Amino acid sequence: MAMWIQAQQLQGEALHQMQALYGQHFPIEVRHYLAQWIECQLWDSVELDNPSEEAKAKRLLENLVAELQKKAQLQGGEDGFLLKIKLGHYANQLKSTYDRCPLELVRCIKHILHSEQRLVQEATNVSFQGFVDVLSQRHQQINQSFEELRLATQETENELRKLQHSQEYFIIQYQENLRIQAQLSSLSSLPQAERTQRETTLQSKRTTVEAWLTREASTLQKYRLDLSEQHQKTLVVLRKQQTLILDEELIQWKRRQQLAGNGGPHEGGLDVLQSWCEKLADLIWQNRQQIRRCEHLTQQLPLPGPMEELLSKLNADITDIISALVTSTFIIEKQPPQVLKTQTKFAATVRLLVGGKLNVHMNPPQVKAVIVSEQQAKALLKNESTHSESSGDILNNNCVMEYQQATGTLSAHFRNMSLKRIKRSDRRGAESVTEEKFTVLFESQFSVGGNELVFHVKGRVPFTVPDKVLWPQLCDTLDMKYKAEMHSGRGLSEDNMVFLAQKAFTSSSNNPEDSRNMTISWAQFNRESLPGRNFTFWQWFDGVVELMKKHLKPHWNDGAILGFVNKQQAQDMLMSKPNGTFLLRFSDSEIGGITIAWVAENPNKLVWNLLPYTTKDFSIRSLADRISDLNHLLFLYPDRPKDEVFSKYYTPLLSKAVDGYVKPQIKQVVPESDTILDADGDFDLEDTMDVARHVEELLRRPMANQWSSQQS
Repeated sequence: MAMWIQAQQLQGEALHQMQALYGQHFPIEVRHYLAQWIECQLWDSVELDNPSEEAKAKRLLENLVAELQKKAQLQGGEDGFLLKIKLGHYANQLKSTYDRCPLELVRCIKHILHSEQRLVQEATNVSFQGFVDVLSQRHQQINQSFEELRLATQETENELRKLQHSQEYFIIQYQENLRIQAQLSSLSSLPQAERTQRETTLQSKRTTVEAWLTREASTLQKYRLDLSEQHQKTLVVLRKQQTLILDEELIQWKRRQQLAGNGGPHEGGLDVLQSWCEKLADLIWQNRQQIRRCEHLTQQLPLPGPMEELLSKLNADITDIISALVTSTFIIEKQPPQVLKTQTKFAATVRLLVGGKLNVHMNPPQVKAVIVSEQQAKALLKNESTHSESSGDILNNNCVMEYQQATGTLSAHFRNMSLKRIKRSDRRGAESVTEEKFTVLFESQFSVGGNELVFHVKGRVPFTVPDKVLWPQLCDTLDMKYKAEMHSGRGLSEDNMVFLAQKAFTSSSNNPEDSRNMTISWAQFNRESLPGRNFTFWQWFDGVVELMKKHLKPHWNDGAILGFVNKQQAQDMLMSKPNGTFLLRFSDSEIGGITIAWVAENPNKLVWNLLPYTTKDFSIRSLADRISDLNHLLFLYPDRPKDEVFSKYYTPLLSKAVDGYVKPQIKQVVPESDTILDADGDFDLEDTMDVARHVEELLRRPMANQWSSQQS
């Protein structure tokens, strides 16, 4: 529903474009009254070009019609009469239109939702099209640079061949000059007349050849200098291209991989990056070979000048470039888990993006995984020669890189690693065991060009945790994590963020702007306990996430759980509502707890709260069934009948005996008595007749004890 709320705030041309998405094919009233339901459905999971997906699309159509009919039936009173008729008409119209082609309904709604998202993003200066344009321009720039490098490399290859041919002819002429000199030396044995005639001819020829050699030597020197300048220019472009690919594109992929580990979208494939890295490797290697051939020509025919030093510098520079490429493209394609437990199997995959192009697979290298502490990892980054001592033992930590011919990938798949032992540091400060970090370091050694170059590579940069971050940055991360765990587009609203800011900063401000420029430290986040509690902000939030993803995910996605509301806010919201109105909010006092606040039927119009439910409670009886049990709960805030929201999750009652036995039913009961309220006005379920928990306890007792307690 969040997107529809934002879509309604569009203005001008964007609003006209949004309204134009709707019509007889899909009325805008349907989008409005079923906004939450529509946004919670998995439309993108339906493959439109796959006929076998028609059954899935048919179910979505049937559910849409049913939801619309249900919404129509709920309309009452004079104002709701016409709307009831209109919604019923739309239900019949949609069924008639799409019954024979349900995939078209999915196609229509997907187009509407994606278009709305684009319009909303453009309106909030996060233009999706703009992002695509920037991405396209950057990729176009990379491809254009590759074409420039290809042409430059081809040109230097042509110039090198020309230099080689010129030098070969120079050497032939030089040999000819030596032959003439030898002939002149042998003239002394001839008669004077003949000697004079021959000497004049040879001297003339020698003068001509030596003049040519002098000119050609200058020409060769100029060819060599021009060629070295061209290589220098190529190296500048190569470095720039490599920086763009490794320090921007690859780093961004690694950043997306980090975020994916915290609930962000998948980092995407490596095929494009590998293609670029392979092109780089190919061009760098070609240029390196050209420089080495030029060095060979210089050694073959030494000439005065700075060429030897220039070529030596070029060779060193291009070797540095290829070394950076190889070591940077040894990456962890599939990261090990963020939390490792001893005696538990885990997997990881490392990949060399240029392995196929440089023929590393001809002598498959072996990769070794070791675990080191954060301090050891930082020391390794500062000094590559530092020996990586292990901080623990990993079983099955050696793997040979395999080359897949079909995909051209060279990778090592660690499928059955296990942490056998870990050595912890001496923690004398405030750091707890949960804050101590280790890293799995992957090491390998391989050669390129027939052992011409040998590389020792290490993959894994240690985590960097800043001391402080801006509150909006943390909010974005919490929202990303929450949506990922809920498998939903419904994340944390601005009101939710205000609630969290109040909790994190012990603030009473309801204005989101007040926390926008505030920073939160690591200590505030997960070291210092919240006021009056024995847990931190993160422990509380993580407890909420665990509870929700294990037991309450559907209810969150249905919009049934407000969650991020404190006791006073709940009371303020409910006081004006009819008796029996209730809401669900997360407990302030218990990690991973959720409570029900409701308007009780009493003369004083009190708002009562049940003590929090936890994972243990929901493993016995579900939230929906517990709400069904409590007859005094009538309307989910603000005014939705509870059965409309929760009935689809009720456990069906078994009316018939199975194998001669009637299955007992577990039911929750809250006695109607003021004596069960605690000091804060909360119902204490430990003192109420929570039959579910009572039955569970009875089942754990020995049979004799049960009989004796019943007889007494």
